[in-house]
Amino acid sequence: MSLTKKGYKKRIIDKTIEENLKIFGAISIEGPKWCGKTWTALNHSNSVAYLNNTADNFREKHLAEMDINLVLNRESPELIDEWQEVPAIWDAVRFKCDEDKEKGKYILTGSATPVTKDIHHSGAGRICKMKMYTMSLYESGDSSGEVSLKDLFEGKVENKLVKKTELPRLAELIVRGGWPESVNLSVEGARKITKSYIEAILDEDISEIDGVKRDKNKVEMLLRSLARNESTISSNSVLVKDISDNTTEEEFVVSRNTVSDYLDVLNKLHLIENQNAYMYKIRSRVNVGKNAKRHFTDPSLGCAILNITPQKLMNDLETFGFYFEALCERDLRIYAESFDAKLYHYRENTTGLEVDAIIEVADGEYGAIEIKLGSNQEEEAATNLKKFYNSVDVKPKFMCIICGLYNAVVKRPDGIYVLPITALKN
Repeated sequence: MSLTKKGYKKRIIDKTIEENLKIFGAISIEGPKWCGKTWTALNHSNSVAYLNNTADNFREKHLAEMDINLVLNRESPELIDEWQEVPAIWDAVRFKCDEDKEKGKYILTGSATPVTKDIHHSGAGRICKMKMYTMSLYESGDSSGEVSLKDLFEGKVENKLVKKTELPRLAELIVRGGWPESVNLSVEGARKITKSYIEAILDEDISEIDGVKRDKNKVEMLLRSLARNESTISSNSVLVKDISDNTTEEEFVVSRNTVSDYLDVLNKLHLIENQNAYMYKIRSRVNVGKNAKRHFTDPSLGCAILNITPQKLMNDLETFGFYFEALCERDLRIYAESFDAKLYHYRENTTGLEVDAIIEVADGEYGAIEIKLGSNQEEEAATNLKKFYNSVDVKPKFMCIICGLYNAVVKRPDGIYVLPITALKN
């Protein structure tokens, strides 16, 4: 009998966890703090060891440090929560999976990638690594799920009217974010939770992850730069310049090496989730860009850092557009990975032609998606997609425009789908 918590909301990743527990001896669920890893893991577990539990003075952690077997011999699947607190657990789990080849023995969860020499083996073939994110709009109940991303690949989408989400509500969904603790709160309550998340990162996590003392003020300046550059293709040099241009104090001057170190830490804390460039299968006849598009794991983080409220988004439609794109691409990543697809973006350096999102499935087929806040931008997006279609050798399986303000799912005469993000699911 699983240890499912009362009030648990099913997550898209649940199905993949079930499948992987039948294939691997153990799975490792990684992701940002507070995204729901523990509750989701408990939904599939019959026993648990909490290694970061302050309520019992870290009793389980101390037991594991004395003898790992004291926490690894319980009913399977056994959850080892925040396993990185005792990194040697990784190799111990790998060894136990080798002992009897039994499937689904352990579930490891972690909110940080440990920086340690205590892990000697990758766990390949024994431990399946899985990435978990905050809740998509479909998971939080803010998308009707009347259209499936997978069905777009299979051409099974039918024209229909759907409920339109108004601009103020879209602003609220962006600022609130997809944190499980926030979805039933007021926007102001959700903002307080996200701000406390950022404060914890700055006060503790940036140094605790590897024991290296880092300048809180400089990391905060970098976070502000990332928030200003949300959903853009910005090199490290751009971030350094952005920080320099927005402060005159000498103590805030940072080098490219410092920025690289801080970005690495933020990545290990699962605070940022960049969207890589797509260039391998399309075989464009022009020079294709390689830089990633920068995102926070959840758009609410950037809003908290810049103190953005729903009203501020309503008063600045350019910023609203960037953060709406971030919201959509967060959801597209979650939906795509549920059926072994990947999220990319596309940019041609020579012509400047861009496509907001490319979804590639395992067999190499892909879909091209433009994201627009208002339906008045539909024709501009369609024109862009057609230019893309004509410039590539390998044609997309489908093309789609995701709009914020739209009350229908339609396939245009030119074959391009148009739909609102609040009607999409995996």
